[in-house]
Amino acid sequence: MIIKVCGTRDAENIHALAELGVDWIGFDFRPDSPKFVRQISSRAGIIPDYGSREAAMGKETVQNESADGCFPQRFGVFADDMPQNIVTRVVNFKLTMVQLDGEESSVMVNNLRSTLDPDIRAGINIMKTLYIQSVEDLMQTREYEGTVDYFLFKVDTAKVDLNVIKTYSGSTPFIIGNVALEQLDKLKAFQHPMFVGVDLDDCADVQTAIKALTE
Repeated sequence: MIIKVCGTRDAENIHALAELGVDWIGFDFRPDSPKFVRQISSRAGIIPDYGSREAAMGKETVQNESADGCFPQRFGVFADDMPQNIVTRVVNFKLTMVQLDGEESSVMVNNLRSTLDPDIRAGINIMKTLYIQSVEDLMQTREYEGTVDYFLFKVDTAKVDLNVIKTYSGSTPFIIGNVALEQLDKLKAFQHPMFVGVDLDDCADVQTAIKALTE
């Protein structure tokens, strides 16, 4: 099962998460989010902003590698952002996946992919977030089937019966998000051929942009 964690920006915390075996680590690039990851200004209109102080000084960005030599996949979270902003962050933060949380259309997704793959980031994965409260909400997936690599189904697991998700009949793998810690045991027993993992976002926070390491 894929373990996905988003919303951290502390280097030590990210490295510790990698040591724990987290599979996907995300950076929040939504400007209105308290977990927003800022870039370092280049102070020049013709030079892009940098993804880190190391990049600003011309140094190679250090990978967040775990003890066994594995690298968690890095993804960025965006919502109705300009394509050029997404491309810049894919390059600066060495992202291997883009998560789209807004009202992005399948046309936009296709255009973004053709811009990034193969010239900028070959093989990049794109995930679309959908908020699911009822069986009818799953109809949203039809627009994106064959366009995105993953769905993130945000579900209030404390209120919504997971049998709703079991009615999904598409062929795109999905992650379940908005998971409360007390609901994890229920998810361990959840079965669906396209279910591949869980998103532990706010439930893992000990403070803004810092994740618990013992849960």
